[in-house]
Amino acid sequence: MQIAQLIKSGELNATVTVNGWVRTFRSNRFIALSDGSTIKTIQCVVDFDTIDPELIKRITTGAAVKITGKLVESLGKGQSVEIVVENIAILGDANPEEYPLQPKKHSLEFLRENAHLRPRTNTFGAILRVRHHLSFAVHKYFNDNNFFYMHTPVVTGSDAEGAGEMFRVTTHDLENPPRNEEGKIDDTQDFFGKATNLTVSGQLEAELGALALSKVYTFGPTFRAENSNTSRHLAEFWMIEPEIAFANLTDNMDLAEDFLKYCIKHVMETCPDDLAFLEQRRLDAEKDMPQAERSAMSLTDSLKFVLDNPFQRLSYTEAFNILRNSKPNKKKKFKFLINEWGADLQSEHERYLVEKEFKKPVILYDYPKEIKAFYMRQNDDNKTVAAMDVLFPGIGEIVGGAQREERLDVLKEKMATFDVDEKELWWYLETRKFGTAPHAGFGLGFERLMMFLTGMSNVRDVIPFPRTPKNAEF
Repeated sequence: MQIAQLIKSGELNATVTVNGWVRTFRSNRFIALSDGSTIKTIQCVVDFDTIDPELIKRITTGAAVKITGKLVESLGKGQSVEIVVENIAILGDANPEEYPLQPKKHSLEFLRENAHLRPRTNTFGAILRVRHHLSFAVHKYFNDNNFFYMHTPVVTGSDAEGAGEMFRVTTHDLENPPRNEEGKIDDTQDFFGKATNLTVSGQLEAELGALALSKVYTFGPTFRAENSNTSRHLAEFWMIEPEIAFANLTDNMDLAEDFLKYCIKHVMETCPDDLAFLEQRRLDAEKDMPQAERSAMSLTDSLKFVLDNPFQRLSYTEAFNILRNSKPNKKKKFKFLINEWGADLQSEHERYLVEKEFKKPVILYDYPKEIKAFYMRQNDDNKTVAAMDVLFPGIGEIVGGAQREERLDVLKEKMATFDVDEKELWWYLETRKFGTAPHAGFGLGFERLMMFLTGMSNVRDVIPFPRTPKNAEF
């Protein structure tokens, strides 16, 4: 049985067999065994007189073992049951002089350097279990709400975001690429017959699905070649992108709020032990920090903050006026001062609205058209677009979305303004020619939600194998 099942069953005096990895072996008598099925270990009590002394020497931290014994009520603290060992087999040795994960506290940076082993630690075991349950919640929510899961391409010839920071995909001989008569690299001789990249978003293709199936969502890897080493950036990360036909911006905001609350509630119900451990881990990590750098709320409180409050909705213009007249702005406490309408709001502004002004999650909508993407629907004022961002405590923006521009003539004008090539997106434009309809959607970075749910402060610690500039190990 797995340890999670064993603890739950509590079948006293039953003979059981468990497999796992040794966390600690105290006094040549008490083995703390983990198999990753739960944050908890099971204590296995060894009778020194009945076990070969040479075998005892091989029971070291990290070793894989198979243990058979009787499940009994535990007399020690911290566990309800334990196993009295009758037989033990070493499945895989771990030389204590070489095994890097000894029973002591390791820095997160050290564990990133040993990402092949860090899932065996309490912190990363908890994170991976939460990641699984959150992934399941995503699929369950959309399935239960009649969305269809759509696989959009990883290799693409278009740049959905217009960012230009994309990874090139090519089979060219990089030392001697084919060239045309002008001396430029001849992309017609590449594998796909044109220049291609790794996708930054599945949104544009998801729109095509929504305009046929009504409600679709994508959930897959996306890539940004942004040379950034901050705690919030990854070169490879996962995106959730629902698209709904016959929907406006209000429908989109309703969907985002309902979806986020569902996912958080699901993880709180399915991962209480892991969340409790991660909450205590964060408290311990912040003990030595200055008060100003500590989290304003406990992990549980921040999750309940989202679950228990209706999201405050207000326009960008309303938010701009609040921020411009706020004390931090007037006293020049903001790093980025708010002076002119049209400014792109920073995390400090978003957090002020959530944590100080409204004390609840916030959805901002109707942003200035100049700071949003070409595909967002232009409002009648000709100054704003029907965009929306969901803002959370501690992190600011967690969701970005919009009603899409379904009018062909307006979309063409916006593509020209944003210097987006019509020839590259001819297929996208055609959906506006044949049975166009209002539709909307949003994007949610999966790792951003993982950071919020786990209380981790670095995005590299919520994905199994982070991809960042100068780092593609493992």
